[in-house]
Amino acid sequence: MDPTILPAACSTIAVLFLTMIVTKIIARKFSFPAPETVSCQPPVASGAFLLGALPTLLTKGLQPILHDLHAELGSVFTISIFSLKKVTFLVGPEVTAHFFQAPHSEICQPDMYKFTVPIFGKGVLLDADFATSTKQIRLARDALKRDELKNHIEPMVREVKDYFAKWGQDGIVDLKNELRQVLMLIAARCLLGKEVREKMFLEVSTLLHDLFENGTHLITLVWPYLPIPAHQRRDEARAKLGKIFHEIVKSRKISGRAEDDVLQKIMDSKCMENGRSMTENEITGILIAMLFAGQHASSSASSWMGACLLSHEQYLVAAIEEQKKLIGLHGEHMDENILMEMVNLQRCIKEAIRMHSPSAMIIRHANKNFTVQTREGCNYEIPKGQTVATSVAVGNRLPHIYKDPHIYDPHRFGPGREEDKVGGKFAYPSFGGGRHACPGGYYAFIQIKVIWSFLLRNFELKMVSPFPQEEFGKFTPGPKGKVMVSYKKRLLLAST
Repeated sequence: MDPTILPAACSTIAVLFLTMIVTKIIARKFSFPAPETVSCQPPVASGAFLLGALPTLLTKGLQPILHDLHAELGSVFTISIFSLKKVTFLVGPEVTAHFFQAPHSEICQPDMYKFTVPIFGKGVLLDADFATSTKQIRLARDALKRDELKNHIEPMVREVKDYFAKWGQDGIVDLKNELRQVLMLIAARCLLGKEVREKMFLEVSTLLHDLFENGTHLITLVWPYLPIPAHQRRDEARAKLGKIFHEIVKSRKISGRAEDDVLQKIMDSKCMENGRSMTENEITGILIAMLFAGQHASSSASSWMGACLLSHEQYLVAAIEEQKKLIGLHGEHMDENILMEMVNLQRCIKEAIRMHSPSAMIIRHANKNFTVQTREGCNYEIPKGQTVATSVAVGNRLPHIYKDPHIYDPHRFGPGREEDKVGGKFAYPSFGGGRHACPGGYYAFIQIKVIWSFLLRNFELKMVSPFPQEEFGKFTPGPKGKVMVSYKKRLLLAST
């Protein structure tokens, strides 16, 4: 063999190899992207990762872990719980449109929401077939429409005035407990009816508190019928509430008496199949569902708003000045139009909810395959049968949508910024969106505005306890512990 052949062959192969590499680099640099993109599976956070994150989960909850996963893996990622269960998270308006807007045949609520069945009752919402559930939801949504609720503002104002008239000249209170009580009074007056408000308020409010507090633990998501003391208290409270509302409905039907409240509207509706009215069990379940969705959310949001506002002097001063201006224009009168003029207070509430949403996570089930595209142009395929979720807490703090997202800044919703609108249709997921948007958003804002406008006008308020942490052990987290506030009565004069 010619001794020069082998070195020459090796040199030729080396040159060809280098040429191929250079050609690929040049082609990649100057080529245009292909018109069709290939979908792939989302990146996966394995069980090993979750095991390492267990200390954080036990001490701070799931949300810090989801923040870290989003920062590391992007807006679409899957958590694999030791190959036993997979959940794909979609975070941000670019990837959640189908999640929020798809019809029930493609995206539906998963079995884990069955934890609400012991709370709402049999045959209600998730324990009913889809057609029946849809009619029940539509009835609740119609009862909370703006045109229906504007007539309830005057009773709300009266309840708020009467409640805070019981405060002394000065003192220290647990603001979270006070707000929960006054919100329950409003609900009793406007939703549950005159009978509850005037004759059995304390009993019903205590039972509802026991029902919600003992029915929303994280363990309940997985094992809603686990024989533990919390579930026993939940079931006892639900049974007693059922009896109370059954008697109220029966009494109204027998006497022919009608009241101006949501209970009456539900009783009078003939929206079910074949034009029938709701049964007493369905009426009770829908009322409890409306309170479950709205009462806890309003209580949490109003408490967080108070904690945030009282911890930021500049926004507190601006909110007080707005009330002074409105007093100069309208005096002490309060109606829907005046509440709509409280744009600064609206932004303060909205910002508190952005930072501390009562609904930390929304979960769905994929009935069909679908594909999402990220901001970076990556396509991910979500397979049929997959559990999909969005983290509201992470979505509300995306830095490419919200400037300095960890800072309380109500001005971000003001003219010239409007970061939530600039960010896209689902940039502010606090109340869900699309087909499953929360029907009680307007009701929540009205209640909180009525309460806080009255407090700002009539009291000097100061936080005396540290800023609260979140109840990470609850599916619907609120402020942890007490929110202690000192108050002193004052008369707020109109600004000149």
